[in-house]
Amino acid sequence: MEQSNIVVRVAIPADIIHASTITDEMASSAQARGTGIAKRSPEYISQKITEGKAVIAVTKENKWVGFCYIEAWGHEKFVANSGLIVAPEFRKTGIAKSIKQRIFALSREKYPDAKIFGLTTGLAVMKINSDLGYEPVTYSELTDDDKFWEGCKSCVNYEILMSKGRKNCLCTAMLFDPKDHQKPEETAKDFKKKSKIYERFMRIKKNRLYKYLKKKKLEKPKSIFNFFFNL
Repeated sequence: MEQSNIVVRVAIPADIIHASTITDEMASSAQARGTGIAKRSPEYISQKITEGKAVIAVTKENKWVGFCYIEAWGHEKFVANSGLIVAPEFRKTGIAKSIKQRIFALSREKYPDAKIFGLTTGLAVMKINSDLGYEPVTYSELTDDDKFWEGCKSCVNYEILMSKGRKNCLCTAMLFDPKDHQKPEETAKDFKKKSKIYERFMRIKKNRLYKYLKKKKLEKPKSIFNFFFNL
Protein backbone atom coordinates (compact mmCIF):
# COMPACT_ATOMS: atom_id res chain seq x y z
CA MET A 1 0.00 0.00 0.00
CA GLU A 2 1.46 3.34 -1.06
CA GLN A 3 1.72 6.13 1.52
CA SER A 4 0.64 8.72 -1.06
CA ASN A 5 -2.99 7.88 -0.22
CA ILE A 6 -2.42 8.17 3.53
CA VAL A 7 -2.46 11.30 5.69
CA VAL A 8 -0.66 11.38 9.06
CA ARG A 9 -1.86 14.28 11.21
CA VAL A 10 -2.90 15.43 14.67
CA ALA A 11 -6.28 13.86 15.45
CA ILE A 12 -9.40 16.06 15.57
CA PRO A 13 -12.78 15.50 17.32
CA ALA A 14 -14.28 14.11 14.09
CA ASP A 15 -11.81 11.19 14.39
CA ILE A 16 -13.60 9.89 17.50
CA ILE A 17 -15.61 7.66 15.15
CA HIS A 18 -12.49 5.46 14.91
CA ALA A 19 -12.02 5.04 18.70
CA SER A 20 -13.64 1.60 19.01
CA THR A 21 -11.79 0.29 15.95
CA ILE A 22 -8.51 1.48 17.45
CA THR A 23 -9.02 -0.17 20.86
CA ASP A 24 -10.26 -3.41 19.26
CA GLU A 25 -7.15 -3.60 17.10
CA MET A 26 -4.89 -2.84 20.10
CA ALA A 27 -6.37 -5.80 21.98
CA SER A 28 -6.34 -8.27 19.08
CA SER A 29 -2.81 -7.31 18.08
CA ALA A 30 -1.50 -7.89 21.61
CA GLN A 31 -3.27 -11.25 21.77
CA ALA A 32 -1.84 -12.32 18.41
CA ARG A 33 1.70 -11.43 19.49
CA GLY A 34 1.29 -13.05 22.89
CA THR A 35 2.61 -9.91 24.55
CA GLY A 36 1.17 -7.53 27.08
CA ILE A 37 -0.36 -4.13 26.56
CA ALA A 38 -2.12 -1.75 28.90
CA LYS A 39 -5.75 -1.83 27.75
CA ARG A 40 -7.48 1.40 26.86
CA SER A 41 -11.19 2.08 26.42
CA PRO A 42 -12.78 3.91 23.46
CA GLU A 43 -13.67 6.68 25.92
CA TYR A 44 -10.03 7.11 26.89
CA ILE A 45 -8.94 7.27 23.24
CA SER A 46 -11.71 9.79 22.55
CA GLN A 47 -10.46 11.92 25.43
CA LYS A 48 -6.93 12.00 24.01
CA ILE A 49 -8.29 12.98 20.60
CA THR A 50 -10.40 15.78 22.11
CA GLU A 51 -7.39 17.09 24.06
CA GLY A 52 -5.29 17.28 20.89
CA LYS A 53 -2.86 14.71 22.27
CA ALA A 54 -3.10 12.09 19.55
CA VAL A 55 -1.87 11.44 16.03
CA ILE A 56 -3.91 9.47 13.52
CA ALA A 57 -3.25 8.11 10.05
CA VAL A 58 -6.17 7.79 7.63
CA THR A 59 -6.63 7.31 3.92
CA LYS A 60 -8.04 10.09 1.79
CA GLU A 61 -11.35 8.19 2.02
CA ASN A 62 -11.09 8.46 5.85
CA LYS A 63 -10.35 4.78 6.44
CA TRP A 64 -8.42 4.29 9.68
CA VAL A 65 -4.76 3.31 9.24
CA GLY A 66 -2.88 3.95 12.48
CA PHE A 67 -2.81 5.79 15.80
CA CYS A 68 -0.71 6.91 18.78
CA TYR A 69 -1.32 9.21 21.74
CA ILE A 70 0.49 11.26 24.40
CA GLU A 71 0.39 10.77 28.17
CA ALA A 72 2.08 13.14 30.64
CA TRP A 73 3.35 11.94 34.03
CA GLY A 74 5.14 13.24 37.12
CA HIS A 75 3.82 16.80 36.87
CA GLU A 76 4.61 16.83 33.13
CA LYS A 77 8.29 16.04 33.70
CA PHE A 78 7.83 12.84 31.71
CA VAL A 79 5.86 12.14 28.55
CA ALA A 80 5.03 8.79 27.00
CA ASN A 81 4.05 8.19 23.38
CA SER A 82 1.68 5.29 23.92
CA GLY A 83 -0.62 2.91 22.11
CA LEU A 84 1.12 2.86 18.73
CA ILE A 85 -1.02 0.69 16.48
CA VAL A 86 -1.34 0.18 12.74
CA ALA A 87 -4.15 -1.66 10.93
CA PRO A 88 -2.91 -5.08 9.69
CA GLU A 89 -3.26 -4.31 6.00
CA PHE A 90 -1.06 -1.21 6.32
CA ARG A 91 1.80 -2.75 8.29
CA LYS A 92 5.34 -2.87 6.90
CA THR A 93 4.66 0.22 4.79
CA GLY A 94 6.56 2.73 6.93
CA ILE A 95 3.38 4.19 8.43
CA ALA A 96 4.38 3.30 12.01
CA LYS A 97 7.56 5.34 11.61
CA SER A 98 5.64 8.30 10.19
CA ILE A 99 3.20 8.20 13.12
CA LYS A 100 6.04 7.99 15.65
CA GLN A 101 7.81 10.92 14.04
CA ARG A 102 4.67 13.08 14.21
CA ILE A 103 3.72 12.12 17.79
CA PHE A 104 7.32 12.76 18.86
CA ALA A 105 7.21 16.22 17.27
CA LEU A 106 3.83 16.92 18.90
CA SER A 107 5.24 15.88 22.29
CA ARG A 108 8.18 18.25 21.85
CA GLU A 109 5.76 21.05 20.92
CA LYS A 110 3.47 20.53 23.92
CA TYR A 111 6.10 19.50 26.49
CA PRO A 112 9.48 20.93 25.34
CA ASP A 113 11.24 20.26 28.66
CA ALA A 114 9.81 16.80 29.36
CA LYS A 115 11.71 13.54 29.04
CA ILE A 116 9.98 11.33 26.46
CA PHE A 117 9.96 7.62 27.19
CA GLY A 118 8.47 4.40 25.95
CA LEU A 119 8.17 0.73 26.85
CA THR A 120 8.17 -1.84 24.08
CA THR A 121 8.57 -5.56 23.48
CA GLY A 122 9.23 -5.06 19.76
CA LEU A 123 12.57 -4.66 18.04
CA ALA A 124 10.93 -2.70 15.20
CA VAL A 125 9.66 -0.04 17.62
CA MET A 126 13.08 0.08 19.27
CA LYS A 127 14.59 0.89 15.88
CA ILE A 128 12.06 3.66 15.22
CA ASN A 129 12.73 5.14 18.67
CA SER A 130 16.49 4.99 18.08
CA ASP A 131 16.05 6.90 14.83
CA LEU A 132 14.40 9.68 16.86
CA GLY A 133 17.16 9.86 19.47
CA TYR A 134 15.85 7.54 22.19
CA GLU A 135 18.32 5.41 24.14
CA PRO A 136 17.71 2.17 26.09
CA VAL A 137 17.61 2.85 29.85
CA THR A 138 16.83 1.08 33.12
CA TYR A 139 13.36 1.33 34.64
CA SER A 140 14.76 3.49 37.43
CA GLU A 141 15.21 6.33 34.91
CA LEU A 142 11.50 6.39 34.08
CA THR A 143 8.73 8.23 35.92
CA ASP A 144 7.91 7.11 39.46
CA ASP A 145 4.33 8.33 39.02
CA ASP A 146 2.15 5.55 40.48
CA LYS A 147 -0.66 6.36 38.05
CA PHE A 148 1.55 5.43 35.11
CA TRP A 149 2.42 2.04 36.58
CA GLU A 150 -1.22 1.43 37.57
CA GLY A 151 -1.96 1.62 33.85
CA CYS A 152 0.01 -1.61 33.45
CA LYS A 153 -2.49 -3.57 35.58
CA SER A 154 -4.41 -4.70 32.51
CA CYS A 155 -1.21 -6.07 30.92
CA VAL A 156 -0.78 -9.86 31.05
CA ASN A 157 2.76 -9.33 32.36
CA TYR A 158 1.78 -7.09 35.28
CA GLU A 159 2.54 -9.82 37.82
CA ILE A 160 6.12 -10.01 36.53
CA LEU A 161 6.49 -6.22 36.76
CA MET A 162 5.32 -6.10 40.37
CA SER A 163 7.31 -9.19 41.42
CA LYS A 164 10.39 -7.28 40.28
CA GLY A 165 9.46 -4.17 42.22
CA ARG A 166 8.78 -2.21 39.00
CA LYS A 167 12.48 -2.48 38.17
CA ASN A 168 12.18 -4.94 35.28
CA CYS A 169 9.69 -6.61 32.97
CA LEU A 170 9.43 -7.96 29.41
CA CYS A 171 9.34 -4.46 27.93
CA THR A 172 12.51 -2.57 27.09
CA ALA A 173 12.57 1.01 28.41
CA MET A 174 13.77 3.79 26.10
CA LEU A 175 14.20 7.49 26.85
CA PHE A 176 14.79 10.80 25.09
CA ASP A 177 16.17 13.49 27.41
CA PRO A 178 15.94 16.96 25.80
CA LYS A 179 18.74 18.22 28.04
CA ASP A 180 21.10 15.28 27.59
CA HIS A 181 20.84 13.22 24.43
CA GLN A 182 22.85 12.04 21.47
CA LYS A 183 22.05 13.08 17.93
CA PRO A 184 19.45 10.83 16.25
CA GLU A 185 21.99 9.65 13.68
CA GLU A 186 24.25 8.52 16.54
CA THR A 187 21.54 6.56 18.38
CA ALA A 188 20.37 5.04 15.08
CA LYS A 189 23.91 3.97 14.25
CA ASP A 190 24.39 2.51 17.71
CA PHE A 191 21.14 0.53 17.47
CA LYS A 192 22.09 -0.87 14.07
CA LYS A 193 25.40 -2.04 15.48
CA LYS A 194 23.79 -3.65 18.54
CA SER A 195 20.44 -4.83 17.11
CA LYS A 196 21.40 -8.52 17.15
CA ILE A 197 22.52 -8.17 20.76
CA TYR A 198 19.24 -6.47 21.70
CA GLU A 199 17.24 -9.19 19.95
CA ARG A 200 19.09 -11.93 21.82
CA PHE A 201 18.85 -10.03 25.11
CA MET A 202 15.07 -9.59 24.76
CA ARG A 203 14.64 -13.29 24.05
CA ILE A 204 16.75 -14.34 27.05
CA LYS A 205 15.03 -11.76 29.26
CA LYS A 206 11.60 -13.09 28.30
CA ASN A 207 12.56 -16.70 29.04
CA ARG A 208 14.17 -15.87 32.38
CA LEU A 209 11.32 -13.69 33.61
CA TYR A 210 8.73 -16.32 32.71
CA LYS A 211 10.81 -18.97 34.54
CA TYR A 212 11.09 -16.64 37.53
CA LEU A 213 7.34 -16.11 37.62
CA LYS A 214 6.64 -19.84 37.28
CA LYS A 215 9.02 -20.56 40.16
CA LYS A 216 7.32 -17.94 42.32
CA LYS A 217 3.93 -19.53 41.69
CA LEU A 218 5.24 -22.97 42.69
CA GLU A 219 6.78 -21.74 45.94
CA LYS A 220 4.94 -22.78 49.08
CA PRO A 221 3.32 -19.76 50.78
CA LYS A 222 5.05 -18.80 54.00
CA SER A 223 3.15 -19.14 57.25
CA ILE A 224 2.92 -16.57 60.02
CA PHE A 225 5.74 -18.46 61.80
CA ASN A 226 8.02 -17.70 58.88
CA PHE A 227 7.15 -14.04 59.19
CA PHE A 228 7.96 -13.76 62.90
CA PHE A 229 10.75 -16.30 63.27
CA ASN A 230 12.33 -16.35 59.74
CA LEU A 231 11.63 -20.09 59.46
